[in-house]
Amino acid sequence: MTPDTLSGGFATPPLDSAHAFRTILDALARPGTIRSLDIATPPAPLSRAAGTVALTLLDGTTPVHLAGAHDTPELRAWLTFHTGAPFVAAEDATFAFGTWDALLPLDRFAIGTAEYPDRAATLVIETATLTNDGAHLSGPGIKDCARLSLPATAPFAANRALFPLGFDAFLTCGDRIAGLPRSTIVRDA
Repeated sequence: MTPDTLSGGFATPPLDSAHAFRTILDALARPGTIRSLDIATPPAPLSRAAGTVALTLLDGTTPVHLAGAHDTPELRAWLTFHTGAPFVAAEDATFAFGTWDALLPLDRFAIGTAEYPDRAATLVIETATLTNDGAHLSGPGIKDCARLSLPATAPFAANRALFPLGFDAFLTCGDRIAGLPRSTIVRDA
């Protein structure tokens, strides 16, 4: 274990986790709205926003998958120390972290079952940019229409067609986060 493994977590865990949880829920409740979330300082390549999501929502009972370049010994050690989350294959993950390309194909992630739609995966997608342009979003939590720069539109539209099944997603870029629940209707710009 290196000193970097021990650093970068919440300085005041009760306050930091409460603030982060509220921001995360707000992002998911208002799809397409970009929020700032920069409490954690995780090892690269995990962004500050994605690291804060991890510290807030993962624990020793939350199976997590690190995709592609995110699967590093440093990041595994950091997540283990701060959350205790077990690492699993994509098919068994409750949460998955990585870039869009690394997370593909999406059909390997759980979408829940008719009896338990809540047993779906949540994807934390690291993006190079995160802006309020691009795809049109509508549905619960959105007044009229919102826009969000998505890595692709068709997979999110297909995911919505599975509702109430399907994965939920957070898009992160640096200290920015936006939520995209499975209930959101996604159309090309």
